[in-house]
Amino acid sequence: MAKFTIQQMRKMKESGEKISMITAYDYSQAVLVEKAGIEVILVGDSLSMTMLGNEGTVSLTTDEMIHHIRPVVKGAPSPMIIGDMVFGSYNESISQAISNANRLMKEGGCDAIKLEGGRPEVVRAIVDAGIPVQGHIGLTPQTASLLGGFKVQGKSLESAKKLLDEAKSLEDAGAFSIVLECVPEELGRAVSEAVSIPIIGIGAGRYCDGQVLVFHDMLGLFDKFVPRFVKQYKQIGEEIVQALQDFNEEVKQEQFPSEEHVFSGISKEDIEEISKLS
Repeated sequence: MAKFTIQQMRKMKESGEKISMITAYDYSQAVLVEKAGIEVILVGDSLSMTMLGNEGTVSLTTDEMIHHIRPVVKGAPSPMIIGDMVFGSYNESISQAISNANRLMKEGGCDAIKLEGGRPEVVRAIVDAGIPVQGHIGLTPQTASLLGGFKVQGKSLESAKKLLDEAKSLEDAGAFSIVLECVPEELGRAVSEAVSIPIIGIGAGRYCDGQVLVFHDMLGLFDKFVPRFVKQYKQIGEEIVQALQDFNEEVKQEQFPSEEHVFSGISKEDIEEISKLS
């Protein structure tokens, strides 16, 4: 399959065809996403929790992000691959933001970057530097403490208007799409209708132009917490635990390896000679 492009994403919005987007953090996950035919992969900073075991996303570094982008690029040649700008990598200055965005593209090999918050001046500068940018508004996990925690955003008229304005300003700044997280469904519809660029929802209702979920959430591989907006399509985590328990039990009971899992080919005479040496 050919590489999925920004132009194709925009055409899907125009035609009303929904866009699918999923996170992936390593080669094997990327290969599976490639086989599934999903259009967009986000190498999200959620890897800080799902892959590295951190309590949140703040401690993740740009080096760690690049380390995870590289194998995803190798494993999934067809989807658009977006690398997340980590906390602290774009909040000091415009030059810092451009420098770290360049690193994700040059060293990671992704097709675009994503950054959180309604920061049109940063988005415009990165876009002017030749780097495609996806915005992210609503609940922004990197700065969730400023928003009162992991709560639904845009529930008041004032906050809803603010999110709508942020979406428009990000579009004007050159963002090619926006992730809209954890808002009332009707606000998700309003934002999607207010801008010409695709709105990818996560907990933003049925009327966004596409949907994104975290790989580990939808497959039951991360059980510290499961947001309400997540649908668990499989409980693979439970199946993996069962397989590991079965392996452990068969080793203890000397049932594994069985005859079908061992090699033969050495003669009885040679074995006898070897036995003498030992």
